[in-house]
Order: sequence, then structure tokens, then C-alpha cells
Amino acid sequence: MNILFRVDSSVEIGTGHVMRCLALAKMLKDAGCTVTFVMRVCPGDLCDYVESQGFSVFRMFQGTHFSQEIDAQLTIEMIQQCNEHIDWCIVDHYQLDQRWEEQVKKYVGKMMVIDDLANRLHDCHLLLDQNYYKNMKQRYDGLVPKNCRLFLGPKYMILRSEFYEAKKSVKIRSGYVQRMLVFFGGSDPTNETEKVLQALRDLQLTHIKVDIVVGNANPWRLRIREMCLEMNINYHCQINYIAELMAQADLSFGAGGVTMWERCFLGLPSIVTIVAENQRKSTEDAAEYGAIWNLGWHRDVKVSDYADILNRAILSPDKLIYMSEKALELIDNKEEYTVHPVVQAILEG
Repeated sequence: MNILFRVDSSVEIGTGHVMRCLALAKMLKDAGCTVTFVMRVCPGDLCDYVESQGFSVFRMFQGTHFSQEIDAQLTIEMIQQCNEHIDWCIVDHYQLDQRWEEQVKKYVGKMMVIDDLANRLHDCHLLLDQNYYKNMKQRYDGLVPKNCRLFLGPKYMILRSEFYEAKKSVKIRSGYVQRMLVFFGGSDPTNETEKVLQALRDLQLTHIKVDIVVGNANPWRLRIREMCLEMNINYHCQINYIAELMAQADLSFGAGGVTMWERCFLGLPSIVTIVAENQRKSTEDAAEYGAIWNLGWHRDVKVSDYADILNRAILSPDKLIYMSEKALELIDNKEEYTVHPVVQAILEG
């Protein structure tokens, strides 16, 4: 079976879309599928990284102006270059909708969409939204064809194998903060990492071990590295062991989105800053459930706010234990699938 992914990453978009597609791609490859990616070339893209993971990448050059029509046309040209029938096209892209899907659908067997906005029409056979929302069962009413198969909620999370391994060795959360993880995604476009570092410098909490994680797409990574060296803080760049760090940590700072659910899967109490509008609703709903602390919109969060919330967390072990329990409760796929239900649906056609 031949699978084509259409997904992008950049400094502005972030890396979460590509990382969750990569996790699914590896599952499909393990199941015997041939997987190819179509990705735009832009600042902060992960084209080289996807290739380093063993996948072919068609690079798309569109210029600065994004157009669904041009994107569909270029994607179709790349499909035709494959010289193989594409059984499934999997698209994970907020700027693409029914208009793009209708065009590309003519050249592939079936269409799958990965989404979490539920704000536009789709023409697809299967849709995955792995986020938690209070009204997740009704969100796509009227937005997808009646025969579209829906996989909704955190129990369908696409997780890399490292998270299942980390789950086996995750420690029981005591509520006391001895080790802390800071990771605001691969690009961290609002530079929350530096704010947290400034808060840590002000607090001088030398008894807490801190791991700072950034991606190659982070434009401030060299300055952050220097700050970490000055403060004797562990610095990690573009790593493949984030699950291990999550399992070892007692508390984390991060953004909403994909990594928020990964932290929940491992029961890691987390303080979340909303860095993109598409993260707002799921972050608010997860906070209402009790699985995270929502610090709010990034422009409203100051260095002093990070310092204050960290002090509160250190003094609130019972709160952190409760948050860990609620996070684990929210992500109810506690066992690793032999075959993930979404992969099974794709293989069944």
C-alpha cells in the first residue's frame, strides 16, 4: 500500500504537525506500507529531518503567497511523478480544506484528514482528531461526508514508540519538584523558553534539576544555549528522547498542542501557555478537566508570571499529584495497541 502525507512545518507553523505525521508514518511503514511526504520548503521546515528518518520527501516551492489551488496542482504533479498508485493521501494542514481535497482526491484511492480545528469543510473518508474537547463528539457534524469514519479523542493519540517505553518506567509522582522540563515545541515562535529561563534565574532554585529542550527550528536556540551554560542548566537540541525526559520530570512548562497530550499520557503535571489560537479551546478544556494548569495567552504571560506559578507549584504537592492523576485519566489508551485503530482502518481500506 502506498501512502502520501501532505504536511508542513516552519518557524511560524511549528513542528507538531510533522512530528505526529512521522509517528503515524512509522506505524504504517512497520505495517509494510511505502510512505512518501510532500512538504513546502520554508524557513524552519523539517524536510531534511523527515528524510533522515528514512522517508522520501518531495519538496514543494510555492513562494511566499499560499494558494490552495497551486498547492493542489503541485501535489498532483508530485503524485504523478511517483509512478505508483497512491492508496491513501493523508493531509495534516490548517490551510487546506474541501477545495484542495476535492482536487487531489481524483488522483488517489482515499483521503484522510488530521485536524483539530473543526472550522472548515472536508471531503475525506477518514478523519482523526486526537485532542480532548468537551463537545468532541459533535464538533464535526456537517463538516465531513456522512460516510466519513471519525476517530475522535485522546484514546486515538498517535504516539511514537518511545512514549510507550517511557510509560513502563515512569515514576510515581510524589508532587515534589526535583526535576523540571521546559519544552515549548520545536520552533517556540513566541520565545517562551527564554522567559522561563529568566524566571529561573530570578528565583535561583539551585536544588531543582532543569532540562531545556529546543528544536533546530528555534531561532533563539544559540542564545538559549548560552543562558543554560551560564546557569548550569541541561540544554538539549533536536532530540529523540523527549519521552524519557518527560518520564523523569516532576513538573513541566510547555505549550498546548501535540506535546501537551504527550505529557498527559505520561502523567506529567504541566503548566501550559497558549502560543497559537488553535491551541486555545483544547487547552482551556483540559484545564477545566484538571489535567493541566493553563497560564493563558502568551502575550499576557510575563517573566514574573512564570516565577509566581513555579513558586505555587513547588508549594502545592497535592495539586500536582491531582493534576497527574487527571492527566492519566484523560488519556485513556493505557495499553499499547498491537495495531493502532487508525492504522487498521487505513490497511482495511
